[in-house]
Amino acid sequence: MQTDVIVLGAGMIGVSAAVHLQQKGKSVVLVDRRGAGEETSYGNTGIIERDALLPVAFPRSIRDLIRYGLNLGTEANYHPSFLLKAAPWLLSLRAHTDTAGMKAYAAAIDPLSSRAVEEHRQMAAAAGAEHFVRRDGWLRLYRSEAAFRDAEGLLLQLARQYNVDYRILSSGEIGEMEPHLKTSSFFKAIHWTGTDTVSWPEGVVKAYVDLFLRRGGQFYAGDAKSLTQVEGGWQVTAGGGPVTAKDVVVALGPWSLDVLSPLGYKFPLASKRGYHMHFGAVGNATLSRPICDVEKGFCLTPMQKGIRLTTGVEIADRDAPATPRQLEQLKPIARDIFPLAEERDETPWLGRRPALPDSLPIIGAAGRHRGLWLDFGHGHLGFTQGPISGRLIAEMIAGEPTTIDVSPYRADRFN
Repeated sequence: MQTDVIVLGAGMIGVSAAVHLQQKGKSVVLVDRRGAGEETSYGNTGIIERDALLPVAFPRSIRDLIRYGLNLGTEANYHPSFLLKAAPWLLSLRAHTDTAGMKAYAAAIDPLSSRAVEEHRQMAAAAGAEHFVRRDGWLRLYRSEAAFRDAEGLLLQLARQYNVDYRILSSGEIGEMEPHLKTSSFFKAIHWTGTDTVSWPEGVVKAYVDLFLRRGGQFYAGDAKSLTQVEGGWQVTAGGGPVTAKDVVVALGPWSLDVLSPLGYKFPLASKRGYHMHFGAVGNATLSRPICDVEKGFCLTPMQKGIRLTTGVEIADRDAPATPRQLEQLKPIARDIFPLAEERDETPWLGRRPALPDSLPIIGAAGRHRGLWLDFGHGHLGFTQGPISGRLIAEMIAGEPTTIDVSPYRADRFN
């Protein structure tokens, strides 16, 4: 089978690239070993973050370093056996997340973040997925005055600089907005009013895939690791046979290096693991939007399946067995602030966020191979940035000027 472009990976990133390439008049074959949106894109908090201005930073205070070093924090967990292997990545993260580094990150990420909500709204409208979307923002909750001052010190300064809308809420105002939260636990909150959220991330990805298929795209099960360079382009085994194209997009998230390493590419890509569990709610308790307990490092999000509790970061080998200790630690804390009822999943879900140490994605040409394009490494923002990243990669493959300057996301920045 011959096509114009092969897209490897049917998460939010790959699906969005396929839709945008199709809009450029390209014939596209989408390839994944599983169904659409069934890996990393399945398990997120369902937030399309306009307010994504700061990376997840390496801890700076001695107190936090000791707490994390002893694996006492609910925000993070690590496998001691993996620490030596992870050390270079963590040290690079530390170098990128001082104050100057975080300001540089904000400048680089805001062109993506400022377009993310509108790009999703356009694609959701075209796909008939608007029923998944909520337009009433989300809450970051702060337990202490000190934690809120930290947010005021840089986060809100950047929000004003980049024209990100927000409201500061008192404890009482939090209660008016979310009456079933135990608001006495919190000093203040930031309501990010320009952020959209969704009630089922997998459903959104599948709706975008359905749009792609309705427009004539093809989606096949296949092994991305079968990718080989052939005369005039690239070939992969999918749908029971060879598929050949001039261009290929690698959008495999944490599995991207499985394809790229044999081709000689080395990128400092880590898998920041995380867990979730769905719960019922006691009585008539409701939650109308996602909330983040900043100091405890977890989110609660109303989903179609129930209230989703998502954890922070676990530093471990990508394929290591699940160790959901953070989830166990967080269950009583979450129940203390919201009346969670029965668990609705037999086992905790484990996901892997593909992250680079500067917390920016790679979007663009691979460099050493003609027709090889990269779209991965979005960290916690893959669901948010899928449609705008897809637009950019499609513009580059079509040879058009890009909507924004893509130089911050170039692959060769790690050379």
